[in-house]
Order: sequence, then C-alpha cells, then structure tokens
Amino acid sequence: MVRYLAKRLVYYAVLVFIATSLTYLLASLSFNPRLTYESRNPRPPASVIDTQLSQIGVNDHDPLIGRYLTWAGKTFTGDLGLTVTRKEIDNEFWVRLGISLRLLIIGSILGTVLGVLLGFWNALRQYRLSDRVSTILSFVLLSTPVFLSAVLLKIGATGLNQALGIQLINYTGEATAGFQGTLWEALGDRAVHLLLPTISIAIGSIAIYSRYQRATMLDVLGSDYIRTARAKGLSRTRATLKHGLRTALIPMTTLFAYGFLGIFLGATFTEKIFGWNGLGAWFIEGVQANDVNVVTAYSLFAAVVVLLAGFLADIANAALDPRVRAAR
Repeated sequence: MVRYLAKRLVYYAVLVFIATSLTYLLASLSFNPRLTYESRNPRPPASVIDTQLSQIGVNDHDPLIGRYLTWAGKTFTGDLGLTVTRKEIDNEFWVRLGISLRLLIIGSILGTVLGVLLGFWNALRQYRLSDRVSTILSFVLLSTPVFLSAVLLKIGATGLNQALGIQLINYTGEATAGFQGTLWEALGDRAVHLLLPTISIAIGSIAIYSRYQRATMLDVLGSDYIRTARAKGLSRTRATLKHGLRTALIPMTTLFAYGFLGIFLGATFTEKIFGWNGLGAWFIEGVQANDVNVVTAYSLFAAVVVLLAGFLADIANAALDPRVRAAR
C-alpha cells in the first residue's frame, strides 16, 4: 500500500507542475500587465515601465522562455514573486489562504458527510415520502448555480433580519468591522459571518453526494453477500452498515476527488458575493489587473488542493477496498 501511494504522490506532483506551468504560460501570453502602469496619471516613462515589469518578471518585451525559467526557479525555492503592484505574493497568499480554508474545509466536510448520510438514509427508505422530497430538493439544488444560491441566501437573511427587527445574521465579510468584545464573543461573531457562505458551499455537495450515495447503496442492497450476511443471522441494519455501506463508499471516494474541484470553484464566487477577501476573491482581482503571478499562485494552490483531495481519495479507496492493496 505504501508503494502504491508513493507512486500516486509522484504522479500528482508531476500533474501540479504541468498544470501550474501551463497557467503561467497562458497567462503570460494573454495578459497585459503593462496596462496597470500605462493607465496611471501621470503615465510613467516607457523605460521605467519596462524596468518595473522586468523586476516583477512579467515584461512582455523579455523572452518568454527566460521569464518562465526564472519563475520556475523561484517557485521551487518557495518564492512566488511579486504582484503587478510590487507587493510580495507570499505574505498575501498565506493571509488569504487562512480565510479561504475556513470556507473550504468546513463546507466540504459538512457537505460530504451530510450528503453521504442522506443518500444512505434515502436508499433504506426508497420511494417513501422522505426519499421523494429529498430527490426533488436535490435536483432543484443541482440546477441552481452557486452564485444564485448565494444571492438567494443573502436575500433570505435580509428578509429575516427585517422581520425580526434585529441584525440576527451578518453575512458581509469574515467579521464585523471594529468589533469589540471577549474572545468567545469574537468567535461567535465570526461563526455568524461564516454561516451563510458555508451553507452556500455545502448545499451543492449535499445534493450531489446524496444522489450518488443513494444509487450505490441501492446496488449494494441487492447483492448476494448482503443476503448471505442476513442468512447468517445479522440484522438488516448491521448487515447494511458493516458490509453494505463500506462497499458503497468505494466509488464515492473517487467522486469526492473530482467533485472537490466544483467546491473549490464555487468558493471563488461565494467569497466574492459575501465579501470574503480569500484566495477566490484575490484570483478575480488578479484577472482584472492582468496579474500573471497572482493568477499562477492561485492556480498552484488549486492544483495542490484538488490533487491532494485525489491523494486522500486514493488512501480511502485502498483502505476500503482490499483488492486495491492486493493489486498494488
């Protein structure tokens, strides 16, 4: 198993390098960072603009291969370079990473766990009222874009606050500006601000995973080994949990790895809509500013996160399925 996971880790590392390199090259060919300096008033001399862009490593007058090699060398040493406004990306990256991870980790875990449990429950209660209602709601959520569900949540929170006459739910930013209070009060304030963005990310995952988990569980419930376990005296609940759920989770691990990309992209819109200054909002600002290094740093993080999810899925797959360990 260790050898199998080591091979997968090397494979993912190569994919991260390729994906990030392609992003850098495409951004360098399509972006025009020169506009950031040329739009200033007064406009700097052309020689000054060239010097500034060359120091940042995004001067379109310099050979692309040279810029790429310089960027690759710095990236391997942990230096992500400078933004187009000459700010260090490393410092900004870690600050915004902490903001984004609160949304990604809580939202993805909540969505995955609740989705799997809901799918498991619906499979056991196939065609009953709860299963039919869950199916309808899942299809509605699956057909609703992330940005639309986020806006609807804001509208609902605003209506609730107006109906109660108090600011019960705050949803703009990660904390109330100028908040003064104890540590627990500050944590409570952040939890309130975290509520709607987390729900926005989690509900899509719940809808997806519940549908897939229901389908895989229905396939498993009709298997011979479940009937054999029941014939040996195991109760329906114990046979389903011990033998059925474990088998049904195997394809779900792969789905989680690829579905995490959708969660990650959804968080980009969620951050912008709810005013969270995380990596997603930073990426959008970088695109608007034609900032090659910012977009590449975001791409690097996205590739690492998505492929790390794939690596964790490989671990879970190997742990759940003995055939994977035996084959490798």
